[in-house]
Amino acid sequence: MLKFCQLVSVLSIQRLKSAGKPKAWCRIERFRGLCVQPRKMSEEENQNHSNMTKLKRAPESTEVETEAKRLKTDEGKTDEEKRFPKRKVVLLMAYSGKGYYGMQRNPGNSQFKTIEDELVTALIKAGCIPENHGDDMKKMSFQRCARTDKGVSAAGQVVSLKLWLIENILEKINTHLPPQIRVLGLKRVTGGFNSKNNCDARTYSYMLPTIAFSQKDTDQEDTSFRLDTETLQKVNKLFALYKGTHNFHNFTSQKGPRDPSAKRYITQMSCGEPFVRQGAEFAVITVRGQSFMMHQIRKMIGLVIAVVKGYAQEEIIERSWGEEKVDVPKAPGLGLVLERVHFDRYNKRFGGDGLHETLEWQQEEDAIAAFKEAHIYPSIVETECQEKSMISWMSTLPIHDFTATATGKQERKDEDEDGNASD
Repeated sequence: MLKFCQLVSVLSIQRLKSAGKPKAWCRIERFRGLCVQPRKMSEEENQNHSNMTKLKRAPESTEVETEAKRLKTDEGKTDEEKRFPKRKVVLLMAYSGKGYYGMQRNPGNSQFKTIEDELVTALIKAGCIPENHGDDMKKMSFQRCARTDKGVSAAGQVVSLKLWLIENILEKINTHLPPQIRVLGLKRVTGGFNSKNNCDARTYSYMLPTIAFSQKDTDQEDTSFRLDTETLQKVNKLFALYKGTHNFHNFTSQKGPRDPSAKRYITQMSCGEPFVRQGAEFAVITVRGQSFMMHQIRKMIGLVIAVVKGYAQEEIIERSWGEEKVDVPKAPGLGLVLERVHFDRYNKRFGGDGLHETLEWQQEEDAIAAFKEAHIYPSIVETECQEKSMISWMSTLPIHDFTATATGKQERKDEDEDGNASD
């Protein structure tokens, strides 16, 4: 019996040994797994922690970039500029162009004084802009609506720029301007406003002696000439032909007939009732269009004068819109005035938002009219009576050949040249 019990005990021990080995191995594997698994999780956690650290530092990087941009923007600014930021505004200007080489400033060229030279000097003296802005007008985001040429006047020029809104700003600016240049109005505009790009249309006027519409055999120096109603109606009939979209490549320089930029849209053109100044009769022609090329208005008027006087046939106006090169005379620059610039789209979008004003100048109408009567019209009349620029120009009309083309069809090279698209 004892031997039997010992045998059973031995068998049980062997069984336990054979069965215990896999269980022990499983325990070891489980133990190793526990040891390895935490190590893997630790590495992932370290990676996640690193990523989280990067994410947390991202705002710091953004802040650094923002600060760098701010420092770059502030670079070159005085302490006063940083304390008192400039605001975007538009200025309504009126000026007589006599004695000036146009509107646009030519930095570094003091020999040919322009309207902008006077304006920038006045802005600095009035304390509206820093002195260093005079040499680099981009610093004040300066932009003119129209670039008037030598001797051309304006009653409604608009420029956009950034300046300090000091007290009694218009009075202080005008104190430093000559009498023939005046800032008549100021309005706040949006930060991205550009007086040239936001302009929808421009209105010009042209003042001339009515003797220009007399027949060619009339005494061109007869100051007693008076324009009759029938001739005035004929003049307006011819001007009405310009309305609409036409190819005005013959009314400027360096534009080919296939140049898309030569097509311009005219909405209005007419001659008003005549009036007498210093014993001679004058009239004012008004033309409105989206934009005008250099010399375009003067050539439009010159061609109508040639037709009315009998030097050319009426059909030449429509022929000038074709591909052939037509000899179009250019009327004198004296008498051309930028009357008004229009911002219809801007007014529609921002004029009623409660924050910005419409760019209309009804309250300044009286001041505009008074300036024209005091400085623009007298200058044109006096200069015409003394220099007789219109009479001298009319004497050159017989030289033009209105029946044939000037040089045949324009050469292909003209189509690739950039014309001076300017008002």
